[in-house]
Amino acid sequence: MFFGKKVTGPAEWLLVCLGNYGKQYENTRHNIGFMAAERLIDKQGLRCNRLRFRALTELIEFGGARVLLMMPQTYMNLSGEAVGEAARFYKIPSDHVLVIYDDVSLPLGKLRIRDKGSAGGHNGIKNIIAHLGTDVFPRVKVGVGAPSHPNYDMVDWVIGSFSAQEKKIVDEALDRALDAAECIISRGVTEAQNRFN
Repeated sequence: MFFGKKVTGPAEWLLVCLGNYGKQYENTRHNIGFMAAERLIDKQGLRCNRLRFRALTELIEFGGARVLLMMPQTYMNLSGEAVGEAARFYKIPSDHVLVIYDDVSLPLGKLRIRDKGSAGGHNGIKNIIAHLGTDVFPRVKVGVGAPSHPNYDMVDWVIGSFSAQEKKIVDEALDRALDAAECIISRGVTEAQNRFN
């Protein structure tokens, strides 16, 4: 990987990191994807500030490929609009659209790699499936845990912030999530599943 080097040429992959835009959502459970993108950009020494396809984007080299990093600036449940537009523009097949996002069904910090599947109640994924016309695209799910009380409002939970103790677990999980994403791009989903699931 070449850090800090601008990449030219058409994107071969989309790396879609889901979240909600706006200061009020920074460092919340639902923004785990944005947190991963920001971490990757910091490591690359670049910026992700070009608004294109209704997303903040940056073309980077990652996993030996030209990758368009995307942080959709739509509402979470409209993320597919940005993803579908970029995939059509670059003629990227769905198996080269990699999504990093939060999963409340997984314990905090646990990863799950999938190559296809339903939305599992995640509205951002549901909208991406609708706009790609398929559920066959790789994902890195990052566990954010579930509320301890069954009557706790799920919306309040996912837009809630991490505690200082949780943040340490999340930081480690984000590093592993980016390693998993790089493995998917360079070596395939099966190897990433064997290493990170």
